[in-house]
Amino acid sequence: MKAQWTAWMVILALGVGGVALLAQPGSPDGITYRTGYAVIMSLGADLHKSLDKKYQKIIHKQPIFLETDMMPSIKLVEYDDEPEPMRAVFISAGFIDLMNYVAHARAIDRIEKGYFQKYIVSLAQETGEKELRELPNFKDKRYWTDDMLNEQKSNFNQMVGMVVAIELTHHYLGHYKKYKSKLEDAQGKTLPINNFLTPAEWEESLKWGARNALDAGLGVEGIKALYDAIDKMPQRPAWTAYFLPANVKVDKVKKDLEKWEKRFFAGQSF
Repeated sequence: MKAQWTAWMVILALGVGGVALLAQPGSPDGITYRTGYAVIMSLGADLHKSLDKKYQKIIHKQPIFLETDMMPSIKLVEYDDEPEPMRAVFISAGFIDLMNYVAHARAIDRIEKGYFQKYIVSLAQETGEKELRELPNFKDKRYWTDDMLNEQKSNFNQMVGMVVAIELTHHYLGHYKKYKSKLEDAQGKTLPINNFLTPAEWEESLKWGARNALDAGLGVEGIKALYDAIDKMPQRPAWTAYFLPANVKVDKVKKDLEKWEKRFFAGQSF
């Protein structure tokens, strides 16, 4: 089983015929994002190392794997194996594009006020049926300076780390086991667990995920940008439920994240 799993992941990562699926959009000068699947793999390993020992035994040591779907999503997965089941998350190719674009749009907004909101309006029109559209004025050279790309990468790392950390909590807090029978529709599509969590379960996952991400050296600014993007959409596409439950109050979530980060850096528990 383990050998089959490993081979499958290699095929997914490389694509048909060994052609990379994860080539990132480039700047007008051919510069590409410094963020992609390799960075995400490293973040996943860091998150696993930062978990309590008892949770490290529950989560696979490389807890992030790729599927080729263009719709942005993150899904829980568990496969039987010895001595422990292999518990991880699948991220989609669209997930990587979403994280890159939101992280970049947030960075661009620092030099061009209103850009982030303009991108949110565009993003809200994405159904997930095809590849996400590029950022507005994507080829503007001002958007591709070293400073801009460094800020984009920082946003990306924080965003991805927190999203994955929160999703992994559902394995070790028991949410996946509780809702497993509901997470697949009649067509075999994996549904967001956020559609079924109680408010208390969501808050529990947010707190444990934040603790894991902070222990791994990640801050909260990135995830606040993602939640802002979803919260400010005129109408949310269905795929946003993979990242945020529909009825969550984002202002409260951001205040909680800021409070927990402050306590963490003060050496206090939360």
